[in-house]
Amino acid sequence: MKIRKPAVAGLFYPAEKEKLIELIEWSFKHELGPGSLPQGEPTGDRMIIAAQVPHAGYIYSGPAASHIYFSLYYDGKPETVILIGPNHNGIGPGVSVYKGDAWETPLGIVKIDKEFVEALLRHSNVFEEDELAHIKEHSIEVQIPFLQYIYGNNFRIVPISVWDQGLETARKIAKAIYEAAMELGRDIVLLASSDMSHYDPHEETVEKDREAIIKIEQLDDKGLYDVIYEKNVTMCGYGPVATAINLVKGIGGKAFTLKYYTSGDISGDKSAVVGYAAIVFTRKMDMGPSGIGKEAEALPL
Repeated sequence: MKIRKPAVAGLFYPAEKEKLIELIEWSFKHELGPGSLPQGEPTGDRMIIAAQVPHAGYIYSGPAASHIYFSLYYDGKPETVILIGPNHNGIGPGVSVYKGDAWETPLGIVKIDKEFVEALLRHSNVFEEDELAHIKEHSIEVQIPFLQYIYGNNFRIVPISVWDQGLETARKIAKAIYEAAMELGRDIVLLASSDMSHYDPHEETVEKDREAIIKIEQLDDKGLYDVIYEKNVTMCGYGPVATAINLVKGIGGKAFTLKYYTSGDISGDKSAVVGYAAIVFTRKMDMGPSGIGKEAEALPL
């Protein structure tokens, strides 16, 4: 079995299982997180289609990310989680889908949905089977322990690393994901891994990120790219987020921002910060106080 080993354990999150669980739970209980651990019975209604989730070290972005995983827990477990993140290292082709058997973290092993990978390759030539892009990339890896915390290890993933974050590429990826899910009858969630603006002062970061988030909530992918270029929004995973927008827009979805803050709100140093946004994409859904949908239609995926 070909298993992708952890690359950033001990850097972005603890390498020891107990310490990792402790930090995940700290993220949930933090004042910038949901404030409590997810517990009790999930609704199982499966109304969340996709989410934007940050990917920095857990001590910075963990509380923001935990808003997404809190909501996913109550929404119920999908069969497959599509994880799409930016390629920070520039290694590999424009769009790399992992072709191995599984990924490992300190919380155990999660299998790749190889049938879904094959379906993606059938539906679009934008994808290339590749391992190099995934060897050291953190944007996907840091999501998996959170998923294991809420779901256990009995689900599958499809890791997609994107170097080509062009709008047309994002649209092609979304179309292929939709077609593959429909072909296989697969219940999926798409997680778009992205931080917001990088290394500007706090107030400037908040202002620029606000304009980008408005376009995301409007499901305006072209508008998002316009804001990024015009305002110099250094959002690292805009391609993955545009993919989520197109997947959701194609089936009549909506977007809700659950949490936004900057690293300065964690560290206290607001001279040069990174923005973190937790945005959930749903279908005809109002967000209740627990972070789950109250009145919504069932997902078609």
